Amino acid sequence: MSKFERIHLVVLDSVGIGAAPDANHFQNAGVPDGSADTLGHIAKTVGLDVPHMAKIGLGNIPRPQALATVAAEANASGYATKLEEVSLGKDTLTGHWEMMGLKITEPFDTFWNGFPEEIITRIEDFSGRKVIREANKPYSGTAVIADFGPRQMETGELIIYTSADPVLQIAAHEDVIPVEELYRICEFARSITLERPALLGRIIARPYVGEPGNFTRTANRHDYALSPFADTVLNKLDQAGIDTYAVGKINDIFNGSGLNHDMGHNQSNSHGIDTLVKTIGLSEFTRGLSFTNLVDFDAMYGHRRNPAGYRDCLQEFDRRLPDIMAAMREKDLLLITADHGNDPIYVGTDHTREYIPLLAYSPAFKGNGVLPVGHFADISATIAENFGVETAMIGQSFLADLN
Repeated sequence: MSKFERIHLVVLDSVGIGAAPDANHFQNAGVPDGSADTLGHIAKTVGLDVPHMAKIGLGNIPRPQALATVAAEANASGYATKLEEVSLGKDTLTGHWEMMGLKITEPFDTFWNGFPEEIITRIEDFSGRKVIREANKPYSGTAVIADFGPRQMETGELIIYTSADPVLQIAAHEDVIPVEELYRICEFARSITLERPALLGRIIARPYVGEPGNFTRTANRHDYALSPFADTVLNKLDQAGIDTYAVGKINDIFNGSGLNHDMGHNQSNSHGIDTLVKTIGLSEFTRGLSFTNLVDFDAMYGHRRNPAGYRDCLQEFDRRLPDIMAAMREKDLLLITADHGNDPIYVGTDHTREYIPLLAYSPAFKGNGVLPVGHFADISATIAENFGVETAMIGQSFLADLN
């Protein structure tokens, strides 16, 4: 019998909690990541009031850095710690895949100087549309459409850009390049970036609408990810006939592998929380895992280096946390974590190599405390042990410490 009937894993995308020990091996605009601290720098520069996460134990997480995140809680309602990444990367795919038990030993390819001409011309030949060469480099997603959206509206050219992540993104005005056409082009781009020297984690369709000076990206974003190279704990659960529910971009991140229920994309964090609460409340969902990604922290505020907006986003999530808890059943377990950092006061606009927080809460808990510092994959090992399935490549369960 499972210790917990259902586990709800919520990823606060990019909410890191201090530089990882190997952070200096990862560069942001040529600067080592050794002083990055997403939560700490937000708390120090603009303040942070997250009483519900603090109550679970956010402020109790060991922090050798001088920066305090929130005050420690003497009588926490749950368990807390921080987790270290062992895979070579600091991107979304690497973080989530490791969280589900995989170890990535060769990082995906990135293109700091833009994509090679061979890839660009092949996309042009397939699509029948030219590509704006000036946009072909690491770019902010909102800045690239502000800079080149007016030209796209006049010429119908494609806006192809990247970031410091292993992604190829194609932005297209929905009135100029219909969404279905954009998806077909992205599917082709996916097909030609499956192996080195252009092994990309994701191809991302980025539709937008509006007029010059007032462009807005829409909820029709679609990610075309690689399938995991080995079975994750999601696959182990699925093979055992156990429910796995995806909320937000989780289905895209795993290319659907191991996920037997897709609850759809999030229009915002608030919409994603609404969907999670709905999922928790499903009468047919009696045993299994829900897996949610809330991306606004990263996409709206981390990459845009907006600490005040990031703080407000964290505080909005914290205000909604009681809604999630109220929907839970007695033998449910809630795990709140992240997939990498994205320090909004750090140099550049890239992710940062950081520890991630882990908060664990259940109505069934009798105890509380600080868990040993572990690794991302420990989450998957804990889920696997709870439901009696095999673990994946790596991970050590902390299930016995949750009481």
